[in-house]
Formats: sequence, structure tokens, C-alpha cells
Amino acid sequence: MASNDDARQLLTAPMPAIDLDRYVPAYFVWIANKLTRGASQNYLNLFGVGAEVWRCMVLLAVHETITAQQVSQIIGMDKASVSRCFKQMVAKKLITLELDSADGRVRLASFTVHGRHIHDQILGIALARERALVEVLSKDDHETLLRLLKCLHENLPAVELATQAFIADSLAKPVRKKGAT
Repeated sequence: MASNDDARQLLTAPMPAIDLDRYVPAYFVWIANKLTRGASQNYLNLFGVGAEVWRCMVLLAVHETITAQQVSQIIGMDKASVSRCFKQMVAKKLITLELDSADGRVRLASFTVHGRHIHDQILGIALARERALVEVLSKDDHETLLRLLKCLHENLPAVELATQAFIADSLAKPVRKKGAT
């Protein structure tokens, strides 16, 4: 276990910079941010729907009814963000929220006719964007990419465990900067 002095040394010693050409998380972030920004601009301009609302709509189309908790678990948005999206969607008459007959504490979202229509229009744009993104790949490369992405997605719990193990092993007690609370 590292001492406080060791932890301070880790925090103050210069570390080499990340090689961004080889750092996989950077590519995920860059691609996701740029795809989201472009999609959101178009969806907002045409339909008044941003990327977060669109993500909720995608899951709703797949599941027909869904809770904020389920959306949060599936795509990793925090539940408060999903709840805000649901409120926006209700205000825009894209969805209705009804109490679940099996559990009266849970609210289920369902598309309105208008919401499903908006979803279907945006879907055409989203699929065109996906086709343009992957057109540089052969069919085999596309299938390999999907397989690898699914594998990495399934491995995310191990990433969190490794993070916690590294922190526990390397930084026994977090060192706070002077003046930090």
C-alpha cells in the first residue's frame, strides 16, 4: 500500500503524456462527441429534439414502453438526465407517462402518435449518418467492428473494477490540494 508521501509523489511527479494516436478512449470520445454534436444540431433545427431526447426515443422505439431507470441502465445516462428528457418529451407531446400497473411507483413512457412520427423521421437521418460513417469499411470490417464494440461494452464492469483496484493500490488516501474541501 502506498504511503501518503508516495501518493504525493505520484500526484506531483511529471508523467509522460498519453500517446493520443494509440489511446483508444480518446477515439471513442472524439467520435462520439462529433457524431453527437452533428446529429443534435440537425435534430434540434428540424424537430426541436436534441441528442439526449433522441437516445431516449431510440430505446422507447425498441422497447415500446420504458422507465427512466431502464434507459439509465442501458445507455449509461444518469437517471436525473433521463428524467429531464422525459419531462421535455411530455411537454413536446412526444410521450405519455403512466404508472406501471405492476408497480405503482414506476412510471412507464410510451410514444404518442406525434412522438412516433418524429422518431421515424429522425431515424432516416440517423441511419443515413451511420451509413456515411461506416462506408469506409468493408462488410467484414463492419462486422468485426460491431463484434469488437460489443466485446468492449461487455468489458466495462472490469474497467471499473481495475480502476478501483489501481486507486486502492496506488493511492491509499487521496491527497487533497491545499485549500480544497
